[in-house]
Order: sequence, then structure tokens, then C-alpha cells
Amino acid sequence: MSDALHDFVMTFVPLFIVIDAFGNLPFLLMAGEGLENRQKTKIVNYAILTATIVGLIFLFVGQWILGVLNIDVQEFAIAGGVVLLVLSIKYMMTGHMITVVKEELVAVVPIGTPLTVGPATIATLLLLAGKFPIWMVLVSFVVNMVITWVIFFLSQKIARFLGQGGITAISRVFSLILAAIAVSMIIGGLRALGIIAS
Repeated sequence: MSDALHDFVMTFVPLFIVIDAFGNLPFLLMAGEGLENRQKTKIVNYAILTATIVGLIFLFVGQWILGVLNIDVQEFAIAGGVVLLVLSIKYMMTGHMITVVKEELVAVVPIGTPLTVGPATIATLLLLAGKFPIWMVLVSFVVNMVITWVIFFLSQKIARFLGQGGITAISRVFSLILAAIAVSMIIGGLRALGIIAS
């Protein structure tokens, strides 16, 4: 295996795992529940654009931004967890994360960030940039985002296959999982900061 191919594999695989496009599909379906196809496509595009921009910013100037703001990645994880928890509770209580006229908001938060590109992805980008050429990390990240866009775009076909009842059932279950992810992010951040015991 050539050095370039080796570096690509070693940077692509960790990012693919932490981005977890397939794992985020239920949340995308949940966010698009009751919306028109045009609005669902808009959510996908906004989510991928947001995730890509956030990832690129932290790849190139992440350490500097966190240093200037005196923010640890763990603190970022806690903030992201709080946002996810609030949105998941709202969905369980109302059946919707946001109003229909603001579909771009749910695309940005939580789908774009912190679900697609959140603390885990940001930490991975920063770690990989310290071990491999930054251009290779950039290529791997861009390829991952293209793959994620394709998977998200096909989510509407998955929705048609499952039917409205299946989507509703999955959405309710994953709203609970979303809350669990949020709590896990908060607890993980608190433990990493030494606020609570391991």
C-alpha cells in the first residue's frame, strides 16, 4: 500500500465512523416529518453545508479558536449536548423540533452540528491534522461529506419505503435516543473536565 493510500485510509475511516451518516438518518427523517420534499431537500443541503463549513473552520483554525475563546473540546461537547437535549425534549412534547417555516434552523442545529460534525468529529479532525498532512485530512473530510450528502439525499427513498407509520414510530424512538446521546455528551464532557468522577 502506497504512503498516500495508507494516509487516506487512516484519515478517512476515523472520520467516517465519527460522522456516522447512517446513524444520523433517523434524526434527519424525524426533522423532516410533515415537510414537503422541497423542504426536506433544503434541510439536507443546509445540514451538509453547515457541517462542511464547521469542519473546515476547525480543521484549519480550530486550535486557535478554542485557545482564543479559552474553550476545551469537552466544554464544546457539553454545550452541544444541552442543545440536543432541549430539542429532543421539545420533539417528544410537541412532535416537532421546529415550526415548518424554519426548516433551515433544524438543518443547522442539530443535524449539521453537533450530530454530523460535532465534538467527536472536531476532536478527530484536530488529532488527524497533527499526525497527517493537512491536505490529506482535507481530502478525507471532503470525501466523507460527499458520501454523507448522498446518504442524506437518499433518506427520502428510505422514508417512502418505511411509510408514514414507520417513520413516526422510528422518530419517537430516536427522539429518546437523541436525548440519551445528549446526556452522554454532557456527562462525557463533565468527566473529561474532572467535574464528576469517572
